[in-house]
This record gives sequence, structure tokens and C-alpha cells, in this order.
Amino acid sequence: MRNIAILFGLLFSLTLHAQTGVLSGRIIDESNLPLPGATLSLGGEQGAFSNASGYYTFAALPVGTYTLNVSFIGYETQEEQVTITAGETTVLDVQLTPGLNLQEVVVTSQLRGQARALNNQLANDNITNVIASDQIGRFPDANIGDAMKRIPGINVQYDQGEARFGNIRGTAPQLNAITINGERIPSAEAEIRSIQLDLIPSDMIQTVEVNKAVTPDMDADAIGGSVNLVTRAAPYEQRISGTLGAGYNILAEKPTFNGSLIFGDRYAGNKLGVILSASYFDNNLGSDNVEAEWTYDDANDNDRFDEGEETWAEEIQIRQYYLQRIRQSYSLSLDYAFNPNHTIFFKGIYNRRKDWESRYRSIFSDIENDNGQWVGELQREVKASTKDNKYARLEDQEMLNYALSGKHLLGNATLTWSANYAKASEDRPNERYYEIATDGTVDLTTDFSNPEKPFAQAVDPLFQNPSSAWEFPS
Repeated sequence: MRNIAILFGLLFSLTLHAQTGVLSGRIIDESNLPLPGATLSLGGEQGAFSNASGYYTFAALPVGTYTLNVSFIGYETQEEQVTITAGETTVLDVQLTPGLNLQEVVVTSQLRGQARALNNQLANDNITNVIASDQIGRFPDANIGDAMKRIPGINVQYDQGEARFGNIRGTAPQLNAITINGERIPSAEAEIRSIQLDLIPSDMIQTVEVNKAVTPDMDADAIGGSVNLVTRAAPYEQRISGTLGAGYNILAEKPTFNGSLIFGDRYAGNKLGVILSASYFDNNLGSDNVEAEWTYDDANDNDRFDEGEETWAEEIQIRQYYLQRIRQSYSLSLDYAFNPNHTIFFKGIYNRRKDWESRYRSIFSDIENDNGQWVGELQREVKASTKDNKYARLEDQEMLNYALSGKHLLGNATLTWSANYAKASEDRPNERYYEIATDGTVDLTTDFSNPEKPFAQAVDPLFQNPSSAWEFPS
């Protein structure tokens, strides 16, 4: 009797499947670019949103004719008639037209990018901020961290003048999660959990999704929230674009270069989509700063500063930094549709950043007036190199991420799967430091008239040139 019941259930399921069909497709704009987060209504009873690549699916639809209503902020609402056939997948791609015809192309582009971001935010179930590549490109942000700092609720920590780590709602970087295309990536530094955002160029990312509240479908290891970086998807038609820039740093006395290139197209009867992206950034930085600790002569012996009492810098640190930062990134995205029901995707991205650093620091400490002559101890710390960066301190960080995924319509069910490989590393092959100091005090020439930049220098010329006045212990 039990076997008969099971057989009856299977026959009923097959009969039900034979009486239903599937509707799927993609929502695109007039340039054949995907519109993620578009709102779809089928027959006024069922609803859905297009995903990050513009695709949508309605499964287990009874046989019949339906009206599909598609809306997207900034575009005209469109209605399409579609007939569902039993046991088959009906493919319907919908191309929307802009609802605003503006004269300025730049403004139109910005509005469309903002519209995509707003539709993504509306489609998400949690508190989310989404920015598109059009918005990122409005600002001269070199890395994705500098672009993220413009999102409400996010602040960043800087290193070498660029954003390196991100904080969400005030939480520390190690308490947030960073993903690429929904897959976790490791930190390039072994001692910390935080992800180095200055490894990833801003022009390699199509969409930044910031989730400020963790939902049950997300990993429970991000107290502050999570950031998902979405790389480019293959276009519907050929796309070629590029950028090129150059500059000159007066302090470092060296030029800077940056550029990017994007190529995308479809092959094999539009079944295979390919997009290649590359980015290169070469920047020379320099800094020359003076830090001082001040004191005063408490002539009145009352433990407070009184007008007329002498002030001077008891410690002065003169620092010079020279840095060459080279960042390069390459990405590949593929999608192949065997048929309307089965599609596989591959996305890979490789990021690398090299910092060639030279640092010079002179420290004058315990500065005091000894019977009219200023004296103090002198110490020098050097991480040096030649002009072509030979022997410079090198910090070499790499990050790569490969993801293979698939989407399959099996009758009335949808099967999605993914496999991911990610690796990050850091190498410092040229760690060379030396520190030298005087054995006692030396006479100094000082100038404390400018409190923002006090001056100190050894009187003896030998101490002004480290190569001629210092001895290393044997």
C-alpha cells in the first residue's frame, strides 16, 4: 500500500509539472547593459526582482497567457504579453527605454547609475547602500576604499595617503566582512583579519553593496556589516572602453601614471559572454614633515606657563618619506548558456600592490640650553635606497579570487551552486634598517621662532653627513 502511495505521488508530481512552465529572461537598457533590481509583476499576482546581472525567473507557472509588467527608476514602465507552454521554458528579454530625455550625456549617465543603485537598494531585504560604477567614476578615487568612504555610515583608515581599511557604523575593520561576488576573501597580512582595500582599484568594480545589518542568510561573523564587491558581467554586445592619465609629484620629483582597459563581447551565437578588464596605477609620493615636543622654563616655579617664560622644543623629529606605489589588477568574467535552463559562470580577479619605500628620520632629543649653547642627542634611522629604488623597502601584497558557479532550472525548481578559491599573501624581501646615535650630546644650531616647523642641526659638519662621522660596532 505504501509503494502504491509513493507511485501515486510521483505520478501526481509529473502531471503537475506537465501542466506548468517556466518564464525567464533578462532586463536590459537601450545600450544592452543589464538593469539589476528591476521590479517585475506577472499577472498582478506574482512578483520578482532582476538579479545583479539583470536576470529573472518565474517557476511553476500554470499554462496560459500572462501580462508581464517591468518597472525601473528612470525608465518607462513596459508591459509584455507572454504565453506559458506546459513543460517548457519561455525566454523573454525586456529592453527598457529611458523615461527622461536629457541634453547632457554626462548627467544622463549619472542618473542611470544612480537608478541602478536605488533599484538594488529597493530589492534588498535588509539595510543596504549600493553604488554603481557610474557613481564611482565621478570622483578621482584610486582604490575601492576611497570610493567606499563616500557611503553614509562608512569611514576609513588611511595609509600612505590612501584608504586601506573600512569601518561600518563605527565598528573596527576586523569586525566586518568583505566579499568579491559574494565569496569571502582573506587578508594579505597574517596578523590581522582586516581586508586591504587599497589592493583593489576602483575601476575594476561594477557595483559596491554595503549591508549594514546581518540577515540569517549571511555568515554570522560580521558585527558591523558586510561589503560585497561585484565585478563586471559580460555585456550583450561588444564593448570597448579605456582611460589614461598622467601627473607629476613636485615633492617626489617623479611622474605618475594610471590607465584602464575594458573589452567585452559575445560569441558562439550569443551563448558565450566574455569581458576582460585591466588596470594599472603608478604613483610616486613624498612627504617632508617635522614633529616636535615643546617645553618651557618654569622660572616662577609654579608648574604652569607664565607669559614671558622661555619655550623651546625639547625633541624634534625630521622625517622624509619617498614612496613608489604600483598597483595592477586583471579580471575575467565568462558566462555560457547551454540552453535557457542551464548557465554556468566563471569570474576571476587578480590584484597586486607594490610599495617601494625609503625613509629618513633624524631625531634630536633632550634639547636644552647649556650656558648659552643649545645641545642635544642626535639619532638617525634609515630605510634607504638608490634613486632607482634599488635596496628600497618593498612591501609586495597579492590577492586573487576565482569563482565557478551555475544556475539550473529543473522543472519547477531552481538549482544554484558555486565553488570558490581565494588566496592573499604578503612578501617583504628587502627589510633593511639601520639606526645610529651619538654617545652623549652634541652642539646644535636651533631656530624655535616658527612653532609649526622648528629647526635643529648639529654644529659640527661631520655629524651632518652620516657616512663620514659614524662608526658601527664590530
